[in-house]
Order: sequence, then structure tokens, then C-alpha cells
Amino acid sequence: MNLNVTLIAGSSQQSSQSAKVARYLAERLQALEICSSASVVDLGRTPLPLWPAPIEDHAWVEQTGQLQRADALVVISPEWHGMACPALKNLFLYAGYAELAHKPALLVGVSAGLGGSYPLSELRASSYKNSRICYLPEQLVIRQVDQVLNTVEPAGEDDLRIRRRSDWALRVLSEYAHSMKGLKERIQLEHRDFHNGM
Repeated sequence: MNLNVTLIAGSSQQSSQSAKVARYLAERLQALEICSSASVVDLGRTPLPLWPAPIEDHAWVEQTGQLQRADALVVISPEWHGMACPALKNLFLYAGYAELAHKPALLVGVSAGLGGSYPLSELRASSYKNSRICYLPEQLVIRQVDQVLNTVEPAGEDDLRIRRRSDWALRVLSEYAHSMKGLKERIQLEHRDFHNGM
């Protein structure tokens, strides 16, 4: 069974390392035959206006469709001053349970240095409550990102290791996605008493 996987490149920069990572992981999803095609929501190329804004905004209309069709998600966050970046946090104000509920998501941290994990803790703590997104217990942190995933062949031992870890994490995501497929339809999401998380 093929999956529909959407990757969210969370940086607001037009040409970002997060988008590079998203493209690499999308290619690996196809190479590993996890999905026939993977779609990328690149917040640097298709930014959303600061929430709240009219829901008819063109970028959001396109993005909401991609998110709703997804069986699984990959959420890629750069680390800016030890935090998740504003564009990604803004997306989670738009995206609710209609787009994300009860879907497995792999968190990916991106750092130009040796960090990258703080944004993932922040997203686990603050982005799931109303959306009901289901983050995997596994995560991926790509450190010194400008030195890896740049060429077809690994540039060195660190590059090879993160590629192997990436493939493993994507396979874990695939197992969760297959196990959770249809879960959203089996849970009453529209019950008005429980519309928001606790």
C-alpha cells in the first residue's frame, strides 16, 4: 500500500537548508518505495500571512489540501536562537485537526552547528494540542547541515551516518503510517464538547 507523505520545510527563507533536507527526504521516500510521490510544503517559497488572516489566502488553500491528503508528515524545523522558527509556528495556528489529526509525523531538526534538538522539544510541547498531530517517539536531528546531504554520494562519515539514520527514521514513519491509516475516520473528531485539546 502506497502512502501519501507531505514534508513541511519550516524555514521562511527562500533558499533554506530546511528545504534542501525536505527535498532529500522526499527523494529517499520514493527510493525506499515508501510512497510513489512526496509533496513538499516549503514555507520559504509559499509563505503564509501572519495568523489570523482570511482563510481564502491562496497559499493556505493549496497547503491545506496537501496536508489533508497526507497519510503521514515530516516536519522540518530549523533552529533559530534555540527556538522553532516563526513560519512553522504560524503554520500550526492555521492547521488544525482537519488537516493533521491522528496522523504520524516525524520531527526533523536542522542546525548549522551542533544544536537542533530544542525546536523539536518546543514543537512536541506546543503544536499538538488542538491539531492532534501524532509525533513519533523517534526524531531526526541534522547537525552542521551545510556539510551534509549536498551530493549524490556521502561526503564523509558524518554524511553517511545521517543518511543511514534518515532512511531508518523514514521506515519507522512508514510503519506508523500503515498502522494508523484510517484512524482519523474511526474517531469522532467533530464532537463539539471535545473540539479543542485539554
